Amino acid sequence: MLMNRRYVKNTAIAVLSTAALVGLAACAPQQASQSSGTEGAFDGVVNVGLSGSVSTLDISHETGILNYYIAQVTSEGLLAVNAQGELIPAIAQSWNTDDGVTWTFQIRQDAKFHDGNPVTMEDVLFSINLGKDPEKSPSSAVYWPSDATVEQTGDWEVTITLPAAAQNFGWTVTANGGLWITEKSFYEAASTYGSSQDLIMGTGPYQVTEFQPDSHVTLKKVDTWWGGKLEAETIQFDFFADENTRLFALQSGALDIALQVPTNHLDQYEAVAGTTIKTESDRSYVGLTFDAGVEPFNDIHVRKAIAHAVDRESIVSSVLSGSGTVATGLEPADQLGTQIGVEAAGKLLSDLPNYTFDMEAAVKELKQSSVPEGFDAELLYPSSVPQLGTAALAIADNLKELGINLTVTSKPVEEWITTLGTGQYGLNWMSYTPTTGDAAEIPGWLLGPQNPARYENTEVQDLIAASNAETDPHKRAEQIIEANKIAQENVIYSPVWWGKASTAFASTVSPKDYTSFYFMTPWAVSLDIAE
Repeated sequence: MLMNRRYVKNTAIAVLSTAALVGLAACAPQQASQSSGTEGAFDGVVNVGLSGSVSTLDISHETGILNYYIAQVTSEGLLAVNAQGELIPAIAQSWNTDDGVTWTFQIRQDAKFHDGNPVTMEDVLFSINLGKDPEKSPSSAVYWPSDATVEQTGDWEVTITLPAAAQNFGWTVTANGGLWITEKSFYEAASTYGSSQDLIMGTGPYQVTEFQPDSHVTLKKVDTWWGGKLEAETIQFDFFADENTRLFALQSGALDIALQVPTNHLDQYEAVAGTTIKTESDRSYVGLTFDAGVEPFNDIHVRKAIAHAVDRESIVSSVLSGSGTVATGLEPADQLGTQIGVEAAGKLLSDLPNYTFDMEAAVKELKQSSVPEGFDAELLYPSSVPQLGTAALAIADNLKELGINLTVTSKPVEEWITTLGTGQYGLNWMSYTPTTGDAAEIPGWLLGPQNPARYENTEVQDLIAASNAETDPHKRAEQIIEANKIAQENVIYSPVWWGKASTAFASTVSPKDYTSFYFMTPWAVSLDIAE
């Protein structure tokens, strides 16, 4: 989502700029305090540079990965995810299911909202119903079974009943999965929940106090959080549309953390005195999506021709500078292997059908199609992920040899997201960074009933449904792989790469227990602050 378990959860990486660093100081966010950096004492403010912006704080309306970085320290679901990618208590202090159909949650009695009001059962029930309402939560309700019911079954107990067994349902009621407990009275009084005027009301360690969609979000620590002591007084997220500007901000001491650092800027970030770069697999998938309901992509020979024209090895080595691996399926081994292990997952993924880079084979496929002389098409990419644009241009060059004129167009991420799964384009990018440890998070959406390719295959969807109900993790992985195999045989998706993410930490801060799940936890609580 970039769609995540929740729509495009992708990484927003700022558009590259040819502007010289000279003069960029005037472009740096004015709100970024000179609190930290390589010199001077820490003043209680942690400044975080994001490579893009968010238009709303209501993540149920915009499930981009940038929203998740913010939401993880402001809001909570019934359950949460720890740094190892495991489910842990949050607003629910315990939970249980015997059959994957009936799930009971014991709600903690000491939880409070940021305004000091206690979390009530009415708030919890309201938030759950809000989260699964497709009109009020269009980006996150897709992960809820349509016939799921919720009821209060004890003074502090909620029971959710599903229409069919789903052993992975625990992920759905996390803040990572799309459930945020909010205060009913606050939500109902807001004219536009999540806007700069109304903000949001959560239960997490930090409260949103200011939001400018084109500039920044300011969070202040609260004394209402049940989880423990907080060190930083303020977390400020600054939005950058230009990577050079963000780099300058870190160099000048105006930033403490820069997320999603582009690979071609890593050397410059590493050169900043005291800066530490953390690079981990982000378990993400990037690939091409074909909508077989759009001509001429309804012709499998067209889809095969394009798949053969994608030089994935070259893209990974040149566009990503090696910061990624060639993808063979819809998710990397460390995501599929959360239960069965990376090695076992890797063996399953190695057997998936793929189309190697072969221009002669591409020509032969297109000659067998309904458009043997070629055609015109357009491929959009989110401006916040410039690697997709660079890779798209490389693919377009190869397609020229086939007579396919591919126009590559940059769009703001919010606009790009709205084109996915609409039938408007037959070819699109998919960039998805999972936020949970669910082994089926990515294929669960890409192969599920509301997938962005509008792919309809009963056998595939039955396999995904069966995998959700399966209690044996190895059988479950095999079902996921079988569904993935059928989709790739039909060339609905053409995997390109599995990604890595790099984060720059200034000398003022350092993360504790850093893993690929770090920013999917209440991460600001796990920062060591330099005195």
